[in-house]
Amino acid sequence: MPARHKLLSLWLLLSGVTFFAGLLCAAWLDSQIQPTGNLRLIIWGVSLASGLLIFLLGFVLEARLMRPLRHLQVQVARMAANPDAQDDYPPEGWLETLQPDLNQLRQGWRQDRALLADARIQGAKDAARIRQELEALLQVLKLPLLLCDQHQRLLLFNPAAEKLFAENPALGLGRRLEELLPAPSLIDALQNLPKDGSPRQLLLPHRNRWFLCDLRRVVASQGEALLMLEDTTERQQSDMRWRKPLSTLLPALRGHAANLATAGELLSNGGTTAELNQRLQLAMQEDSQALSGLISELAQLLEALHLDQGQLTDTWSNDLWQALTPSLSQQEISLTPIGIPLWVRADTPSLLGLLQKVIQLLQQVTNKKDFEAEIQLGNNRVYLDLIWQGQPLHLKQLKEWSELPLANEEISPKLGDILRRHSSDWWSLADLDQNFARLRMPLPAATRVYPPLPTIEARPEFHDFSIADLPPPTNELGQLALNQLELVVFDTETTGLELRKGDKIISIGACRIINGRLLAQEVFDQKVNPGRAIPPASTKIHGLVDADVEKSPPISVVLPRFREFVGNGVLVAHNAAFDLLAVTLEGAEAGIEFTMPVLDTLLLSRGLDENLEGHGLDALAKRFQLTFPPNTRHTALGDARVTAELLLTLLSRLEARGITTLEAALELQNTVMHNKKS
Repeated sequence: MPARHKLLSLWLLLSGVTFFAGLLCAAWLDSQIQPTGNLRLIIWGVSLASGLLIFLLGFVLEARLMRPLRHLQVQVARMAANPDAQDDYPPEGWLETLQPDLNQLRQGWRQDRALLADARIQGAKDAARIRQELEALLQVLKLPLLLCDQHQRLLLFNPAAEKLFAENPALGLGRRLEELLPAPSLIDALQNLPKDGSPRQLLLPHRNRWFLCDLRRVVASQGEALLMLEDTTERQQSDMRWRKPLSTLLPALRGHAANLATAGELLSNGGTTAELNQRLQLAMQEDSQALSGLISELAQLLEALHLDQGQLTDTWSNDLWQALTPSLSQQEISLTPIGIPLWVRADTPSLLGLLQKVIQLLQQVTNKKDFEAEIQLGNNRVYLDLIWQGQPLHLKQLKEWSELPLANEEISPKLGDILRRHSSDWWSLADLDQNFARLRMPLPAATRVYPPLPTIEARPEFHDFSIADLPPPTNELGQLALNQLELVVFDTETTGLELRKGDKIISIGACRIINGRLLAQEVFDQKVNPGRAIPPASTKIHGLVDADVEKSPPISVVLPRFREFVGNGVLVAHNAAFDLLAVTLEGAEAGIEFTMPVLDTLLLSRGLDENLEGHGLDALAKRFQLTFPPNTRHTALGDARVTAELLLTLLSRLEARGITTLEAALELQNTVMHNKKS
């Protein structure tokens, strides 16, 4: 029971006992003395006065002392978290005289903070300029780039790396590299990198792809390593297409060439018989014919290599049209896409050049400046059509175009070469209405069906070099400072509150705190199909209905990805017992365990302010002036983010009480739980 409730109970008990004791005393005196008039009123008044006095004194103490003390406690707690906190609990009652001193403390704190900020400005300007230049450079780099410290924790990654690992929840600042790329050869290579910064290369398999990994130690650093990744899957497959036949052709070529050289040497030296000369000439003729055939095969191999489709990549048709628009607009040519966009397999740079050249030729032949473009599915192919109003082109015209170079350079490929690279040809045909004609080019179809994912806004943070100053992850976790922990704050929404009776998770949201800083885009947000109906009573709380989750993956898919997102972090939740039970019960069915330490902001708040009432998330958000963005309350990610902000608010207050390590915070939680049970 909180101390305030104990005092209230004691006050009411003392008032009641005193009042009834005075009542009995007055009744006894009245029966013994049998007073009359004013004496009787005095006896009853004096006997009941003590009880009434204690009762009234309690009201005065509550109004003039106890309530002002509670308000002062809230205001001081706000100031400890932020000196700019709203001052809506000024000292009142008998504490009213503390207002000037409180204002002085607040003003002094603000002034000291302003002086410190001014002292950092000059150095911060240079740091900000360097950071902006670094971020600009990282944005334009096409190769995925990772920087990790000596303990293989990620300090930096660029947008190309974010795109490469978009579906991997293990990407994040402070995360271990082995969680992202679990290859023993990579970890071994990192531990044995030369200190002079010379590079090492490693061919790395990852999720059915091959990456050429360039590793090097950052010179004059604390053991940081830089990794550049290049996807070489297509190159590897392309190499295999010509290495195998070449490995057969070359020994045969060498053999026949050696035979010819030997026969020629014998003939040139003379001293051979006519019969031997005839045999040697016959052998040379056979070797020459075989050599000619092998050279022809080699030429065909080189031609096939030149037209190798290993360079073809999946391309979204709308991206083709958008890439063509700027150059065509300069020539006042209009190209309007029609139909449903599709994926095609194409060597995009050369195909764009081909389309641009062909549209220019069409404009010259047809005198039209308005064209349409359409992509259609064919028989295992995709038809790319350029459409104009008029008559089809003659076959002779298309053959002439096939021999035209793409550009005015000697090494420039011909338009026909680009078509052959796509195993394609072209022809012209009229539409059924005979008013429009089209130029058709069949292209290889891609296996992808759905449109590309929408562009994700760039992360506001993708590097944090201060992570390198954190203690090694092998240190005893309980002894690490709270502001040096990797904290994963999470929340769940469920079909109901009876988890042990079958209620299921329908949403998991989480965010990450590294080095005492909440990372805005390091989030996990996923709805879950619970495999059962969502009761209307639960919908009233979180707003989710069956239609919202019916297309979401089941928990057997979501929970392993959430476990990857958590990694080696410490879990944090508000009223963690419920959320931890939810993921533990679901995890038991999928063989996933959550054995890491767990911090509960509800218990921490009770430990800090045991005399205050209201430790729910809404009450604490109001107390510390934390706001939920619109429509985010009772969403998993929305609640997780506010819980993370609440935790950061509580950390400074925990530190002021000497609770600076994970072990001390867990001990405080255990104490609160023990007191609650007792």
